[in-house]
Amino acid sequence: MSTSIGSRGSCVNGTSWGDRTGRRARARGCLLGGAIGDALGNPVEFLSLAGIRRAHGEHGVQGLVADEEGVVGRVTDDTQMTLFTAEGLIRAHSRARSKGIGGAETGIVRNAYLRWLDTQNHPAPPARGGDNPVRTGWLRQQPWLYARRAPGNACLTGLATGHVPDPTGRLGEPGPVNTGSKGCGTVMRSAPFGLVGEDAQVGFRLAYWCAQITHGHPTGAYAAGTFAAIVAHLLEGDSMAGAVLRAMELLGRHPGHEETTAALRAAVDLAAEGEPSAEKVEKLGAGWVAEEALAIAVYCALVLPGADQVAQSLLLSVNHSGDSDSTGAVCGNLLGARHGDVHLPPSWLVATEGRGAITEVADDLCVEFEHAVVWPADRYPVY
Repeated sequence: MSTSIGSRGSCVNGTSWGDRTGRRARARGCLLGGAIGDALGNPVEFLSLAGIRRAHGEHGVQGLVADEEGVVGRVTDDTQMTLFTAEGLIRAHSRARSKGIGGAETGIVRNAYLRWLDTQNHPAPPARGGDNPVRTGWLRQQPWLYARRAPGNACLTGLATGHVPDPTGRLGEPGPVNTGSKGCGTVMRSAPFGLVGEDAQVGFRLAYWCAQITHGHPTGAYAAGTFAAIVAHLLEGDSMAGAVLRAMELLGRHPGHEETTAALRAAVDLAAEGEPSAEKVEKLGAGWVAEEALAIAVYCALVLPGADQVAQSLLLSVNHSGDSDSTGAVCGNLLGARHGDVHLPPSWLVATEGRGAITEVADDLCVEFEHAVVWPADRYPVY
């Protein structure tokens, strides 16, 4: 199956997008919800559950709190890389539409990640210099993105290798970059692959191969692909439980899926027990690796599935020992894709860093995949 993203303004099986307002709200909700979860978890990322409770009371964090520099609402590399994923997909689709050829998605997304890498290595947007296709576009000009918020080592070192995965390859094989790494950096950036309006299998495969730009372990790539597939099903209007089960069925078709499947099965079974708690979250791991981060996010989204439970679910996803910002970000992506931006907690939303630019990227992603739009040359350049 091709991993190229098409140029049609349609949803799965060629059917109409239908309610574009609803789709736009879910795309916004997905990216904004991820940013809120990221900001909630950021100040407690490296604390144990006991440490969180000592610092914030017996119920842990109950809203946005200040980070170590006293700033409330800051996002991390999770949100930064998610935005550059979306930007890469917009530019890849625009290129395919204008040139009439696809298949360059992994390389174009990698270039977007190199723009993110600039935000980690420079205090402000570096000069382009010559015909460099990387240092282009409007997103890299956003000053608030130029901040190091504990980026993952595999993301940093993986981008330095120059590897562009072959999307026609066989799934399940270790990649050549950071071969043993399955860190959650593959998952936390992959929601946009599910927002392009294609069949869930296309999002699954694109996320899988783009994960291997930086992480070579198949589990990391499968977790990213499954996450993208869940988001794609939610965008169609599926329930949280339905989206998770359909994505797991897709995952199970591929060799070497067992580790990711087992983590998700544990999350589904735990959610079925009811009575959510931080102690139950910790049964799924700490979230430092991809399948655990996805499992924790899925558990929190499943056990508190209502539109009126979004805040509770987000809080559950960050109050645990481990990678709280990543589990919060992935859970927020899921909740936003399910319920739309209108159900995100308003006071948290307005305090979240970069809200305006995040909304703009979500809208641009929808516009690109719905209409034959011609972007200003300096916004999403085509090479």
